[in-house]
Amino acid sequence: MKSKLTYAILMGLLGANLIVGARTYKNSQAASDKRDAYRYMRLFALVLERVHRDYVDADKVHYKELIYNALRGMVGSLDPHSEFLDPERYKALISDTEGQFGGLGIQIGIRDGQLTVIAPIEGTPAFRAGILSGDRIIKIEGRPTAGMTIEDAVKQLRGKPGTKVTITIYRPSTRETKDITITRAIIHVDTVKDIHGKKEFPVDQDGIGYIRINQFSESTASELDAALHKLRQHGAKALILDLRDNPGGLLDQAVAVCARFLPKGSLVVTTEGQHGRVLREYRVAKNGAFLDLPMVILVNGGSASASEVVSGCLHDHKRAILVGERTFGKGSVQSVIPLPDDAALRLTTAKYYTPSHQVIHEHGIDPDIQVALTADELEAVMLRRVPGGMETLDPQRRAQLEKLHDRQYERAHDLLRALLLLKDQAGLQLAGTLPSHSASSKTRKVALAPTP
Repeated sequence: MKSKLTYAILMGLLGANLIVGARTYKNSQAASDKRDAYRYMRLFALVLERVHRDYVDADKVHYKELIYNALRGMVGSLDPHSEFLDPERYKALISDTEGQFGGLGIQIGIRDGQLTVIAPIEGTPAFRAGILSGDRIIKIEGRPTAGMTIEDAVKQLRGKPGTKVTITIYRPSTRETKDITITRAIIHVDTVKDIHGKKEFPVDQDGIGYIRINQFSESTASELDAALHKLRQHGAKALILDLRDNPGGLLDQAVAVCARFLPKGSLVVTTEGQHGRVLREYRVAKNGAFLDLPMVILVNGGSASASEVVSGCLHDHKRAILVGERTFGKGSVQSVIPLPDDAALRLTTAKYYTPSHQVIHEHGIDPDIQVALTADELEAVMLRRVPGGMETLDPQRRAQLEKLHDRQYERAHDLLRALLLLKDQAGLQLAGTLPSHSASSKTRKVALAPTP
């Protein structure tokens, strides 16, 4: 008995020692970090002063310019989406998020170190010029984009409506390089359309409706409500929701879209910051009006950001089957924090996680059924979305593309048709029984990806 008591006391003392040791180590680490900070700040000040005093071109070494450039380098080295905003750039950002601008209508990002088109926005100059998801912009007005930041590229691509800009693109799927001249315009488009690129939303003979969301703007949820109302009037029994080449937009609209198809309290997405700290959970506030509507969602490499939030959420809740190709993988949160001197800091402060805790950023979401399209098939799909799109081609090219099918849509349609047949024959309840899947300072609301 004594030996057991002695053993228990020793184990207790050992446990207490470990706890005290861990706390001491943590405190010492924090102190060490502070010492390192002071040490490297002294190093920075030393280099700053030496450059200011001895660099050969005196007009290049004003303190403001040196420090601003140092801040740009420090923040820009973190990831492609974080940025130190000088007063001019911060003012331009506010203008972009609160007003209109002249641009091309493309969402861009950095992929494998290269400036890449996430997706063209339907109905915009870039879309009409034939820009495709995955195109790499290798030059802007003859200037190579290697090493160029997204912000610099956006600044060059945007401009006064009616002016022109020439970009050089490389298309990996065809290994083709070509110059394309595009006329800038005010970018404003409807975000929800039917299969014909209109807003009529017919239902086919199998009772299957189709809705395409091309981006998430302030009006997307209300536009979706109107589309779903028309589908219900037309007797829709199932839905194909097309998020292909949807580059994202506003998070609150993505949450609102999910809410139409989920019960109250359902988790849509979480944001997690440093050390996995949960910053916020987004949940459905009330029961959706379309809980029993079987769905297939179409996705591809141009589906990014908010569209990944929607597809990941409805996938995890078994409310939709995903068909197509792996999504882009842009799921991070940027906070814009005002600083002294009318500058600001745009900093990646969190990442998005689906309800099953799958990280979106740099991973993307894999569909349940993989269907890849060729470059020609994708071009045909994009042209069919625009009324009269095929008529813009020469007769030979038009004949080639008109023979091609949208195999992703066809696979989705066949899947829903089979589910509806099973329901009719066996009285199955489809909803909820789809196949299982693997599972500060003032902050401004901004879109989840830049749109030049």
